[in-house]
Amino acid sequence: MEWIFALISVLIISAVSLIGILTLWLSDKKTKKIFVYLVSFAVGGLFGDAFLHLIPEAMREVSNHTTAALFILTGILSSFAVERFLQWRHCHIPTSKEHPHTFAYMNLFGDSVHNFIDGLIVGGSYLVSIPIGVSTTIAVIFHEIPQELGDFSVLVYGGIQKRRALMFNFLTALTAIVGAIVALVLGSSLEGFIPLLVPFAAGNFIYIAGSDLIPELRRDTTELKKAALQMTALILGVIPMLLLLLLE
Repeated sequence: MEWIFALISVLIISAVSLIGILTLWLSDKKTKKIFVYLVSFAVGGLFGDAFLHLIPEAMREVSNHTTAALFILTGILSSFAVERFLQWRHCHIPTSKEHPHTFAYMNLFGDSVHNFIDGLIVGGSYLVSIPIGVSTTIAVIFHEIPQELGDFSVLVYGGIQKRRALMFNFLTALTAIVGAIVALVLGSSLEGFIPLLVPFAAGNFIYIAGSDLIPELRRDTTELKKAALQMTALILGVIPMLLLLLLE
């Protein structure tokens, strides 16, 4: 059952990479305006999953709370390492003259690594429990929507044709399936390690929301009305995570 749920989840997550097709009918100005609120929503989803689901589950599953805390820190540091050592940045704002991007192909490599980690996390979370797997999948999808739109923009800005950019984006997203399979295969032989993926995932989500997404929101505007709308979208991102507590 865990295999079925996990593979369906990563297939859905991979399909999100094709969302860039929507930008073919939207102007850059409209796309940027939508992105800001999608990013706000993603922040709420990621924080909600980390603090309402993953960390509480880690404290239940891992008897030594210091070990759980260390794996949360490991998740944070691993995200930092991916960004710094691969020279890749998790950017969620569309390319423009005011917000240029470089290293389009490096972005593809970095995105492949990130999606593999996402798949590893999703597969491992389903081995802990189906509700934890569902909440983690939803959090990843919340994050993937603005991320994949941003990645698509990076590729197009880098000179790649739009259709080819969609194909490349989808191919990198498929590494999530590989990650999920690795977690599911190793889960049977490394049962003691799988619960540690939960705090590791929490650390990743905290880093992405706090280090990548919130700075984008703070840079976007100083207008009180827009800031209030961002806050509203963020809270709306937390609400599904609260509702998912009913499944646990």
